[in-house]
Amino acid sequence: MTVKNKEKKKLYINGEWVEAKEYRSLFSPYSRELIAEIPQATVEEVDLAIEAAYQARSKMAEMPSYQRAGILEKLAGLLEQRSDEAAGIIAMEAAKPITTAKGEVARTVQTFKFAAEEAKRINGETIPMDAAPGGEGRVAYTVREPLGVIGAITPFNFPMNLVAHKVGPAIAAGNTVVLKPAGQTPLSAYFLAELLEEAGLQAGAFNVVTGSGSVVGEKLVKDGRVKKISFTGSPEVGIGIRNKAGLKHVTLELGSNAALIVDKDVDVEKIIPRCVTGAFAFQGQVCISLQRVYVHKDSYDSFVEKFVEAAAKLKVGDPLDPETDVSALIAPKEVERTLGWIEEAKQNGAKVVLGGVSEGNVLKPTVLLDVEPSAKVSCQEVFAPIVLINKVESVGEAIEMVNDSRYGLQAGIFTENIRTAMDATKNLHVGGVLVNDIPTFRVDHMPYGGVKESGVGREGIKYAIDEMTEMKLVIINNN
Repeated sequence: MTVKNKEKKKLYINGEWVEAKEYRSLFSPYSRELIAEIPQATVEEVDLAIEAAYQARSKMAEMPSYQRAGILEKLAGLLEQRSDEAAGIIAMEAAKPITTAKGEVARTVQTFKFAAEEAKRINGETIPMDAAPGGEGRVAYTVREPLGVIGAITPFNFPMNLVAHKVGPAIAAGNTVVLKPAGQTPLSAYFLAELLEEAGLQAGAFNVVTGSGSVVGEKLVKDGRVKKISFTGSPEVGIGIRNKAGLKHVTLELGSNAALIVDKDVDVEKIIPRCVTGAFAFQGQVCISLQRVYVHKDSYDSFVEKFVEAAAKLKVGDPLDPETDVSALIAPKEVERTLGWIEEAKQNGAKVVLGGVSEGNVLKPTVLLDVEPSAKVSCQEVFAPIVLINKVESVGEAIEMVNDSRYGLQAGIFTENIRTAMDATKNLHVGGVLVNDIPTFRVDHMPYGGVKESGVGREGIKYAIDEMTEMKLVIINNN
């Protein structure tokens, strides 16, 4: 695409584009070429954004749900019309292969459509007060009311759709938003701000402030006007947010080392394409990217052979090339880190049967065998095109291996045995179990979130709205 974004961007505060006091250069992860100059908000500038959202909160809360739905529907339509432009921005700033970026934009459109639909379905319930002695003659019902200002902190890996998963339900529920997008991928957020403005969202209801976590993030977490933090990112940062947030509502979607179990009776050839996609899409920089595979001994050799053969065919290169499957990691330091993790695994006996090397800022698709559970590529979130495949004696052993983790976001199992499948759904300690699919599956209206260090709360529009509203009980005494 033609890079019209090689310009000095501005903060988006109270419906206006505001020149910042400080800037930094944004470079392409793939080519390292200059993309844009990005504002680095000061505490005072963040304060202006929070105050704008705070002042707009009453009007948003009072706005009829059909009007909020209409704004979100128009936003979805505008994004669909400009989908190629949006995908180009994602590919450029994140080095996400353009075909994958187009898929993200399509999902973002769906996410805003779901938000528009759910805006009209926010309701309470009636309570039968006479079910208890003393409740006679009383009518009671609940309503759900918006919290007010939502602080949204988003990561680089889905710079448009994960923003939509916070902004969509927030607006649907009548909240206002101050968004801090990831430092490497702010252009997607600015693009959405332009579209929301065009869609008719009132000034102050959506604000974008870019900058460091120590300035922007800290201010959002600690400011009393912000009633909820919705964060997607690392466990270390997420745990810090929870510790500082006090009584704020908090949703944290954190890390994972997603695992898959392959039983002995599975048609290996049939599942390989899904498994390769799950492991290497967007360079493995996906929270539920397939990182660990535990294969029954009877299927192991066939699975490894076919998986490596398929992975070796992936095309590595320029994210703007429609043929590219794998491109650069988000930063050069990530290439250094992951090469170090591969080396550690090798020193502890792991075999590298594919990849294990880099080319520029691209780590080539890597497959490891016989990896120790204590190796970083196994027990930590690798966030790179690396997958380990280990042999197990039984599904029971595999379940133990999956659960032996600080994370628990999603896990998958392929099996033809219904009892084995049901046993796995019961015993896998994760937020979501996928039977006969990879753990890298997500559609945008399902409840999504994890246990242990994978986070607290759930995303998915309906479920996010529940967490962005508060229940109020009303009792009317007719005696």
